Amino acid sequence: MRAIKKAKRVIEKDPTQPFAQFLTQLILSLESNKEFPTQKLYELTHDDFAFSIDILKEWRIDRHYMGKAKTFDVAYHAHDTAKLNN
Repeated sequence: MRAIKKAKRVIEKDPTQPFAQFLTQLILSLESNKEFPTQKLYELTHDDFAFSIDILKEWRIDRHYMGKAKTFDVAYHAHDTAKLNN
């Protein structure tokens, strides 16, 4: 299971749990491009820290693919526009 999906399940199960609150803050920070205090990572257990790093890795990969998809979309529309103008 992907870490991001697992995080969703952790948050849904009990949003008041400290780790669920941590994940909520981390994900909201990633989505909004706002700063996140990295020292919070070091307060986690080893397993929760590793899981959080997996989320960061997936988020970075997903952003890369989203950027690639947006670039393709722009290129596709530019190509269609050029065809219409010819």
